[in-house]
Amino acid sequence: PFNGVVVQNLSFKTGQTLTVTGVPSADSTNFAINIGHSAEDIALHMNPRFDAHGDQRTIVCNSLQDGNWCEEHREASFPFNQNEEFQIKITFTNEEFLMTLSDGSQIRFPNRQGAEKYKYMYFEGEGRIHGIEIK
Repeated sequence: PFNGVVVQNLSFKTGQTLTVTGVPSADSTNFAINIGHSAEDIALHMNPRFDAHGDQRTIVCNSLQDGNWCEEHREASFPFNQNEEFQIKITFTNEEFLMTLSDGSQIRFPNRQGAEKYKYMYFEGEGRIHGIEIK
C-alpha cells in the first residue's frame, strides 16, 4: 500500500506538470495526494473518497496551514474505480492548482499559499502508486 510515500527531493514549480499514476486497492476507502512545503503546510490535499468520512464517491480538496485544515472544496466528478488505474495531471500558478483527471474532467483549487515552488509530496491511503513524474 502507498500508506505514506513521501517525496522530498523533487521540486515542483509553476509551469511544470506533475503526473501521478496509480491503482486504488480493491477495498480502498480513500487515498490522497498532498503537495506543499511540509507535513504541517500543505497547499493541495486532494482526497478521492470511495467511502470515507461520510462521503461516497466524492473528491475533497483542501489545504493545511500551520497544522490547521482550511475550507473544503467538494467535486461532483469522480472518475475513479477501485482496482483500476488512474492518472492525475496537476499544474499550478501562484493563484490556483488545476487537476486533470483520467476522464478529462478538471478540478480547480486555489493556491492559498501563493507559492511558485513546492518540495514536499505525500501520498497516503489504500492503493499503489505506479509513477510520479514532473515535466
